[in-house]
Amino acid sequence: MIKFREVTELLLLVGLIFACHASKKVSKPLLPAFDIEGHRGCRGLMPENTIPAMMKALELGVTTLEMDAVITKDKQVILSHEPFFNHEITTGPDGKYITEQDERKLNIYHMTYAQTQTYDVGLKPHPRFPDQQRMKATKPLLKEVIANVEAYHKLNGGRMVFYNIETKTQPVTDGVFHPSPDEFVNTLMKVINAAKISDRVIIQSFDFRTLRVMHKRHTAVRTAALIEDFDKRSFEEHLKALGFKPTIYSPHYSLVNKELVDKCHAQQMKIIPWTVNDKAGIDKLKALGVDGIITDYPNLLK
Repeated sequence: MIKFREVTELLLLVGLIFACHASKKVSKPLLPAFDIEGHRGCRGLMPENTIPAMMKALELGVTTLEMDAVITKDKQVILSHEPFFNHEITTGPDGKYITEQDERKLNIYHMTYAQTQTYDVGLKPHPRFPDQQRMKATKPLLKEVIANVEAYHKLNGGRMVFYNIETKTQPVTDGVFHPSPDEFVNTLMKVINAAKISDRVIIQSFDFRTLRVMHKRHTAVRTAALIEDFDKRSFEEHLKALGFKPTIYSPHYSLVNKELVDKCHAQQMKIIPWTVNDKAGIDKLKALGVDGIITDYPNLLK
């Protein structure tokens, strides 16, 4: 016959087990103390927003992979900085370079994923990044990028990497180059949740609408407010327009000074500027106390 004391001890043990499981569920990987973010993978060295760019960035030791997401006609999430095929990087199916006059006609939102794979984005020499390696490359599915990154880390000691994914939306092109913010976020989060990486994802955007959708529907996912260099609003005005406090305030590097760094830290927000491509600029920002750097050349921070 079980004694009262034994029952009590058993109940305490069960309670401890449940408590341990509960703590595991809510635990969330901390962001790096200083975040080295490879912009579009490592655009200065490899074709942007491609799997080779992401894998090279991992080799260079980035802590976060920065990338851009767009959505195809058949609701696939692929990596692309523009919702069309940029003339600077694109070779058409006929082997000819895409012109600036034609690029916006190549609307990814009106193409199936299979159609996007007939365009190359790695062979054309980039006019602004002469050190970028030339190779055949296409715009990959986000889920393929995640699968490759996660496999890489399992083979190399299991070091976790974060994903900083920008939603490429703006009000004037809703329904033209991309779906509404609600649909965009829902489609994107299906991929992220299926890959079980939501605790290592940051959703960033210049379009505060998508960040508000994220904050309302996916509260646990980190957000970053991107700020253009020509945006003349103050830090306080940005937070008021956003309507909540994001995890990260991410301004153009030219806007950063000690006062802005202190304001972010006073609000318990990280400040991670973009896109810094020279050692002197990186050192200056680190001295100001920023929490990370987004760069096309993560080798400068190795």
